[in-house]
Amino acid sequence: MKQKNSILPALNSDFAVGHWGTHRVERGEVGKIVLKPWEGDSDPSPIGLDQLSDAVSASRVRRPAFREGWLKKGPGDHRERRGSDRFVEVPWDEAFQIVAGELQRVRHSFGNNAIFGGSYGWGSAGRFHHAQSQIHRFLNSIGGYVRGRDSYSFGAGSVIMPHIVAPMEQLLEQHTDWNSLANHTELFVAFGGLPLRNTQMTAGGAGRHRVREAIETMRSRGVQFVNVSPLRQDVSVEADWFAIRPNTDVALMLALIHVLVSENLHDRAFLDRFCTGSTEVEAYVFGKKDGVAKTAEWAGEITGIPSDQIKRLAMQMATSKTMINASWSLQRQSHGEQAYWALVTLAAYLGQIGSPGGGFGIGYATLNSIGSDELKVSGPRLPQGSNPIKEFIPVARIADMLLNPGGRFDYDGNSYQYPDVRLVYWAGGNPFHHHQDLNRFIAAWQKPETIIIHEQFWTSTAKAADIVLPASTTLERNDLGFASREGQLVAMRQFQPPLGEARSDFDIFAGIAEKMGVGEEFTSGRTADQWVEHMYGEFRASVSSRIDLPDFEKFWELGRIEFSRSNKPTIMLADFRADPDNHPLRTPSGRIELYSEKIAGFGYDDCPGQATWMEPVEWLGADMASRFPLHLVSQEPRRRLHSQLDHSPHSRAGKIKDREPVLMNPADAKARNIREGDAVRIFNDRGACLSAAQLTDELLPGVVIIATGAWFDPQSWSRDNSLERHGNPNVLTIDVGSSTLAQATIAQSCLVEIERFDEPLPEVRAFELPRLLETSERSGYIIRSE
Repeated sequence: MKQKNSILPALNSDFAVGHWGTHRVERGEVGKIVLKPWEGDSDPSPIGLDQLSDAVSASRVRRPAFREGWLKKGPGDHRERRGSDRFVEVPWDEAFQIVAGELQRVRHSFGNNAIFGGSYGWGSAGRFHHAQSQIHRFLNSIGGYVRGRDSYSFGAGSVIMPHIVAPMEQLLEQHTDWNSLANHTELFVAFGGLPLRNTQMTAGGAGRHRVREAIETMRSRGVQFVNVSPLRQDVSVEADWFAIRPNTDVALMLALIHVLVSENLHDRAFLDRFCTGSTEVEAYVFGKKDGVAKTAEWAGEITGIPSDQIKRLAMQMATSKTMINASWSLQRQSHGEQAYWALVTLAAYLGQIGSPGGGFGIGYATLNSIGSDELKVSGPRLPQGSNPIKEFIPVARIADMLLNPGGRFDYDGNSYQYPDVRLVYWAGGNPFHHHQDLNRFIAAWQKPETIIIHEQFWTSTAKAADIVLPASTTLERNDLGFASREGQLVAMRQFQPPLGEARSDFDIFAGIAEKMGVGEEFTSGRTADQWVEHMYGEFRASVSSRIDLPDFEKFWELGRIEFSRSNKPTIMLADFRADPDNHPLRTPSGRIELYSEKIAGFGYDDCPGQATWMEPVEWLGADMASRFPLHLVSQEPRRRLHSQLDHSPHSRAGKIKDREPVLMNPADAKARNIREGDAVRIFNDRGACLSAAQLTDELLPGVVIIATGAWFDPQSWSRDNSLERHGNPNVLTIDVGSSTLAQATIAQSCLVEIERFDEPLPEVRAFELPRLLETSERSGYIIRSE
């Protein structure tokens, strides 16, 4: 039976969509475009409303720009100058010819497996002008590329979860909806909290921001919340606060299992019917494997949480309808796979998986869409073609790849070899934001012969490239706005011409493809606007049995179509619980694997066959803490999306002394003679950055927090850079894999020290443009376009 759509009237039907929300587009004085919150969103995010400000526009890349050393002497010249070299602006046709020639040189000399297709990052909203789709389609059209696998967000989860339950993407789509939680849940235990700052976003564009209201509704109906986090503010409603030491959640979960079994509060029938491996789990939890029983007292020493508090929580969980959730940050740590495995194991011992209001979650309050009751439907897609190149890397191992060509790495039970990458092509991301140990990354970034970037703004990544091609923004092109479980399809109309000579990623790639003789293969004979209409038509046909959509002309006139909500509650793994024989999981046993014979067979010392407590490489219990006694947690920012729009007035208003502030407990500050607002230097053996102190007693002593996303601003673009000026925490984080299994990022395992900075503060230069040479200054350059 088809769903009936709520069709909005055409009056005032201009909308803009960003990952952070849906905006109304209005014309202000003298026709100037003004963005305002959409009135249908009761809790709109302020991010993006100032994206048309002069401060944002000032940082735009306006014309194709080539690093002077590269343009003058060719690929590989003076790579150490990346980040500090001057740039030469050239006309588009010349840029297309040079880029096409460089791609052909690398392909013919080294093969397509010498090209790394970056593009990791959120890019812009819009289903057609999606940077990753565009670059993958283009690179596939010229013979393929080396790709990155998994994500920085939940890389460890992506690898471990299919072994024990189901793929991450499937589970995130199936999360029990908030209404069902409000109706059935009695206790919500949040490992890593439920921070609303994360819920401003959905990849592709949030519709109605629902999470704040959902949590408040649950609390008003009597749901009790437990916040297991070093920061009290990580749950927005009244909650019991378990101020846990970072990276020790696995120890707490194992101790809760120990209490459940010791007190005969576990669900043996559920374990026998729906799981495998409980015998091995209990042998470990009760110390038969290693001689250490995982008691509440044992966990108390590790976590800092009193043992009687742990025991009471276990009792409360066993006697309540309990949902336990882990944030994505829990698996972004040393041995991060264990956090999710322990969470599923704990939920299995409670026996409520697949029941309304109970079970586990691995994403509540990470995105606005998770837990939504909106209709589940796959959106419009741009075909990317087939990639014949089989080489890949776990996405967080990019520095290892660039520094160790030909080196071996293990991943998920197999052994692979790093390719010898000569050219990096990136669109829609900022690796100098999301990668770890940025001083090491500078050294890695100097290895390729050529780095090509599509960018809207002069970010640190753009300044450190050889070729920067100016990309248009969402307001400068037509597109389709859609995100899974957000309940809308939006006509993203072009409201202004591209600034300077910026072009869409599609038009840039089309120009290069034409020079390489594959123009028709890339474009399929369509313009960008024809592709938008074509993708709408394919989407309309694909959902015709469920949704009545108007033709494209009518849709474009309406501006926005709202889908009816799902009339059936979503309960994660409900079908499996109801009938595991006819709805088995895609694990080897078809059941929840609390012990995995497959993983055990890999023989990894750092990832055994069951959820296991292993000391992180850096944590407050490590010997290293005698030198660096503060645990740094790098969290998602409140005032931007990762590093997007860090240069906006809204983001910059949250800085102190022009730098990203660091949250400290007053006791830690007092011990270092630091006061509110003081400039500070945060440091360890990997690097140092400047920040400013923000004090709160709602943070566990010994822990400090700084938001990610401050544009990287090193004093020197070299491996020996001694100071980052802007407060980017990834100059401090460690760049090693979570384990041999997943090789994911472990940014949350990081020890530092902090001292007051009494020297004159250096000027923040993150938002300054590079020096751009005038056309008349270009005489004598060798333009290579072979």
